[in-house]
Amino acid sequence: MDTFQAEFAAFARSAWPGGRLRIAPTPSGFLHLGNALNFTLNWLVARLAPAGRLLLRIDDLDADRKRDEYVQDVFDTLEWLGLDWDEGPRSAADFEMNWSQHLRLDLYRNLLDDLRRRNFLFACRKSRRDLAPYHGEYPSAFRNQGLDLDDPDVAWRIMTPPGFPMPDFVVRRRDGIPAYQIASLADDFRYGITHIVRGEDLLASTRAQGFLAECLERPDFQWIQCLHHPLITDASGEKLSKSAGAASLRYLREHDGSPQVVYAQTAQLLGLEQRSYWSAEELLAEVRNWMGQG
Repeated sequence: MDTFQAEFAAFARSAWPGGRLRIAPTPSGFLHLGNALNFTLNWLVARLAPAGRLLLRIDDLDADRKRDEYVQDVFDTLEWLGLDWDEGPRSAADFEMNWSQHLRLDLYRNLLDDLRRRNFLFACRKSRRDLAPYHGEYPSAFRNQGLDLDDPDVAWRIMTPPGFPMPDFVVRRRDGIPAYQIASLADDFRYGITHIVRGEDLLASTRAQGFLAECLERPDFQWIQCLHHPLITDASGEKLSKSAGAASLRYLREHDGSPQVVYAQTAQLLGLEQRSYWSAEELLAEVRNWMGQG
């Protein structure tokens, strides 16, 4: 059994019984094979767990990149894959009316206010261009720009320890909107998430959210177990990105593509027998047998 197989088996068993997982796409482009793989892994863990629950959460705070067709693509993809969920919106209209993150802004702002009271934050007006020469580092000298958190057009950043993978990361954008790390953490608290399957590219985000939870003295996140899966790459070895072209699941659906390609990738990652899985339920049955639940 290879490393990820063993990690997945231990992670899935840790969700028994009653694990709460979530699928959390961002509607900033059409979904790709890597998104579908992630959805399938989260679904498998939720369905393997007795009384397991799966939440659909669509992270739509970035209004500049959100499009109606990207929101609809989430529902079309899940239907195509044959994956069900227990909580969350049932349609794009239901999402906009009842489940958009913009309806939970007060929840996110409460966490920001708590961080502010604890004196972890500072105001920043440095642009991406200003920071580009530092190659992902954030000079500690920039913590004192002579700005107040209530000044207009400032981002709020949190002071992190030396060597942290996301140095002094943004928790509130310059337009006043809470940043991804805050919103994701608050939503995981709100919905009682216990287990998260994420891509390896989100290792730093997991660290950032854990750091926020420590600063807030909220052990909730420390109890959440995370499994980071290998990424699917393109022909050049690059990480897949959201696309409107041939790499998107939308293109595959519109050209009579089968979700078997997703199940095959998932089976390969889990070290299962390479054969044709015609449905998510068939793949689940195979995983149950492998896990000794058959």
